[in-house]
Amino acid sequence: MSAASHEALRAELEQKKQELMARLERISANLRRGYEADSKERAKELEDNEVVDALGNEARSEIAKISAALRRLDAGEFGICTECGLPIEPGRLKAYPYANECIECAEFDERRRARQ
Repeated sequence: MSAASHEALRAELEQKKQELMARLERISANLRRGYEADSKERAKELEDNEVVDALGNEARSEIAKISAALRRLDAGEFGICTECGLPIEPGRLKAYPYANECIECAEFDERRRARQ
């Protein structure tokens, strides 16, 4: 990977990470705010907070994946499947820049998890 490509990818990953961290902060602020006194309204807010909390968990997971991709980039291991050691397809990396597995290994893991 050329130095220019390396830096462009780093910038893209860092930007996505910052966006997710800002989203996570908004989610956290939403969860910290108080509840309405009305019990019906409170029940609705609790339900909404469950959804918001799930979105927060998703954002934290995505941030962790981006951080791992940045470490692989620094180590010169970016674009190499962490399972089989083969190159990850460029199209997959373009669509999912923090992918750590090739399509075959990712599909194998999905099937294995589905059976459990």
